[in-house]
Amino acid sequence: MSTLKILWLYLHFSTKKLKKYPLWKALMDYVVSSIAVVILLPFLLILFLAASADTGFPGIFSQQRIGRFGKPFVIWKFKTYHHRNHTKSAFGNWMRRTKLDELPQLINILFGDMSLVGPRPDIPGYYDQLTGENRLILELKPGLTSEAGIIFRNEEFLLSKQKNPLLYNDEILFPEKVRLNLKYYRELSLKNDFMIIWKTLGII
Repeated sequence: MSTLKILWLYLHFSTKKLKKYPLWKALMDYVVSSIAVVILLPFLLILFLAASADTGFPGIFSQQRIGRFGKPFVIWKFKTYHHRNHTKSAFGNWMRRTKLDELPQLINILFGDMSLVGPRPDIPGYYDQLTGENRLILELKPGLTSEAGIIFRNEEFLLSKQKNPLLYNDEILFPEKVRLNLKYYRELSLKNDFMIIWKTLGII
């Protein structure tokens, strides 16, 4: 059996059950995020200084999110809200619109808490409360991007148009995210990850 055939079989069957994280996915996460941090370091520093000047030092926001197997971890973002009046500036709006505020999560990926592609990490009370087959999603690491994240990239704007944003999120948005993330779990492959990353870069 050729080396390429053995590699294909490994990649195929390693995605069937995620009790052990697929090697190809772990390698891609570490290699790509390492290279990205090195290349983007000057840009990240500029964004950090700009966010600090805009919202107050330090310009980093941290919050507890739900990770793989329902375990909480601390996520990092560039701050977009003023620490005194809790309002977004034009710079903060720009960072959120371009998703540049998410770039510190490259460090989360290097630490092993996140993946390049996977369900977007949510606050406690959502993914950790899933039941039945939907809990398969918790076998995935949260991702910097995802198919659901691309589709609902304007989630804040969408919620702002609702009379009851929390109800709309709980009854419409979140169930659809669960459906899309479960579909991603079932179809997990290197090809799909590259396609999602390509779509994300195209949008940015």
